[in-house]
Amino acid sequence: MYKGGFKSALRVNVSNIPGWRTNRHIVVIESDDWGSIRMSSLESFDRMVKAGMREDRNHYNTNDALESNTDLEELYNVLLLFKDSTGRHPVMTGVNVVANPVFDKIKENGYTEYVYEPYTETCKRYDNHDRVYELWKRGIEERLFVPIFHGREHLNVQRWLRALRNGNKSTLFAFDCGVTGIYNGIDGEPIPEFQAAFDIDSVADLPYQKEVIRTGLDLFENLYGYRSKYFVPTNGPFNNTLEKDLYESGIKYINTGKKQREPLGNGQYKVNTRYLGNRNQYGQLYLTRNCFFEPSANGDESPVGWDWIDSCMKEIEIAFRWHKPATISSHRVNYIGYLHPENREKGLRLLKELLSRMLKRWPDIEFMTSAELGDLIANEQK
Repeated sequence: MYKGGFKSALRVNVSNIPGWRTNRHIVVIESDDWGSIRMSSLESFDRMVKAGMREDRNHYNTNDALESNTDLEELYNVLLLFKDSTGRHPVMTGVNVVANPVFDKIKENGYTEYVYEPYTETCKRYDNHDRVYELWKRGIEERLFVPIFHGREHLNVQRWLRALRNGNKSTLFAFDCGVTGIYNGIDGEPIPEFQAAFDIDSVADLPYQKEVIRTGLDLFENLYGYRSKYFVPTNGPFNNTLEKDLYESGIKYINTGKKQREPLGNGQYKVNTRYLGNRNQYGQLYLTRNCFFEPSANGDESPVGWDWIDSCMKEIEIAFRWHKPATISSHRVNYIGYLHPENREKGLRLLKELLSRMLKRWPDIEFMTSAELGDLIANEQK
């Protein structure tokens, strides 16, 4: 990520040199976390903060929630304002999970067995969510918002259940609030990282993760009517032995950091270097991101007052300089107003400005989905 100044610009330039190249000005927008619950309600948020869990210090738990009808409609309205050099609207790749935990059933069995439901069932528990599934199908049909596989749920199931059974006070309190992803324990109580679904505590966790991949991809296909070609592991960590299971389940493209942290178990990690267009032993392509647009993170993961439009424009410029597609990371939280409408309004206003500025600067931009980019690279490498 470009953080301003010469040294940061140099690092971003160098990181864009290796890998597949193109003379086309391709822009891909990847948006993670759709379908997951995150913060269940404002009431739950207030309860957790009052209990000493400083979730107000984290922009995800402050602003993010399961997308509503209005969230998707307003996002589509912005995308429909623009067209690229091919006459098509900007398209987002929705990096989606397809299920969420069923809290009451898990509690009934004493936290010994995990129970999940499709996110379409979760939507029935929320107001203003009755058309979310239909809006997703509309996004696919109109090529505005096309989902790919992020995982079955945005949750490390085995780690979470272990913490619940072991009596972790903060995890149990959040559970009763209908929340899984917590960042700050009650009065500083240590809590595990629950959002990284494919991190492992030991290699004994891997067989269950293979099941998550298989059942998650099957549910994805049942929901959307097609098999996902592309996989983005939640929060990044991913043991590479699972690539075989992804391959057997139809995954052709895998998102990775340029320095991928591979969990080996027992707190050990291996760092693997990846570049755009690298292939693994199964012929799967690695796709990487090189631009970032996260305006909801202002003051959290970025300095207060950070100009996300200027920094993203700089990253796009660097990507094009090195003949790379500009693949923009922009999480769901930036466009969600279910808890705080002003968060969505800010994110969409800045997205509108970013799209306007990039199309003015580079009129020949082509917007693609992640899978379309993967297909292009794969076809050129034949």
